[in-house]
Amino acid sequence: MPNFPRNRNNLVPLVAVSLKAIIRVVIIGIVVMYASIWLISTMAIKLKVDSLLYSSVSEMVPKQTFLMLLSQEMTGLRIANEDQLNHDFDWLESVTNVSLLDPRSLFGREIPGIENYHTHIAVAGKGTDITNLPYESPAPTDEQLTNQEVDQDQIDQANDSKDDGVKEVDKKSVFIYHSHSWEAFSPLIKNNQSSDPASTNEKVNVIAVGAKLKQELESRGIGTIQDKTDVNQALKEKSWSYYESYKLSRGLVQEAIAQDEDLNYIIDVHRDSQPKKVTTKTINGKAYARLFFIVGKENKNYEKNLKIARELHAKLEKEYPGISRGVFVKTKAEGNGVYNQDLTERALLLEFGGVENNLVELYNSTEAFAEIFAGYYHKDAVEVNN
Repeated sequence: MPNFPRNRNNLVPLVAVSLKAIIRVVIIGIVVMYASIWLISTMAIKLKVDSLLYSSVSEMVPKQTFLMLLSQEMTGLRIANEDQLNHDFDWLESVTNVSLLDPRSLFGREIPGIENYHTHIAVAGKGTDITNLPYESPAPTDEQLTNQEVDQDQIDQANDSKDDGVKEVDKKSVFIYHSHSWEAFSPLIKNNQSSDPASTNEKVNVIAVGAKLKQELESRGIGTIQDKTDVNQALKEKSWSYYESYKLSRGLVQEAIAQDEDLNYIIDVHRDSQPKKVTTKTINGKAYARLFFIVGKENKNYEKNLKIARELHAKLEKEYPGISRGVFVKTKAEGNGVYNQDLTERALLLEFGGVENNLVELYNSTEAFAEIFAGYYHKDAVEVNN
């Protein structure tokens, strides 16, 4: 028989050595197993890739995913396929509120300040990207609205060619109004010190642009009503805040269309806060204040109003290349999101120029838009009647 140690204490070192050996074997076995799996998987992947080298890319990656990835690097491809790409990934955005075509939707809640750039570019005009998106002017201060002196020379220069002989058309089809009626233009105010000027003077704010648009539309046979309500004063009278300006203008629009059933188009005229280098374009030697369209996504008429904006943008660009900065879509996360566009299927929010545009440039742009809009309007009227 073997001679076993009679003292049990001598067994402890032997057991410890045996356990260490077993642990080493187990660890080595696990490492070998994972190494084997990695090797087999790698070889399998390589074989799979090799076999796919002779297949089309569309067989390796779904077409929609491939287009999405490629479009991030190729702007032309993104624009050409934007409608299809947006449609293909709508399900993801509806569930997660993240758009694969717009990285801002993923990082917007994590990077301070980037939420200001959530505006979606539905159609990009020349030079338009996320670095020069339009942004609304802030609420006007009492200081801005007082002690202003109008630069009459600027106004007279723009009005030299004004035709006061235009007769109004009896049947009114267009309603022009101004949710931010105080938005003004620096060149029209002497010694302006504000980077975002505001004024209640109709000669130097967006009401002047609306008046010119009314004149140009009437001269083309389109009956137009312009509302000149001082929205800032009206808000004060109701003890409402700046953020309720669209609520106030909504009442103006509702009252107007209730009184005249022939009003088919409503146009809210604004101006942007971007500088002149962004908002001005010279076309055939003539300076124009660039314009663009805002479409609210949070209303039942979104698709129809977006369609009109797209078509007008395309027609403007054909006749006046570079005059339009594009079509922008906003939800409630970026602004009002509705902009009274639920009240009609033919609603437009138009922004003419920026803070640094003069009246001549604004009038040139207004005339160009009226020309394009008239052609669209009369064609639309014929189609409706037929």
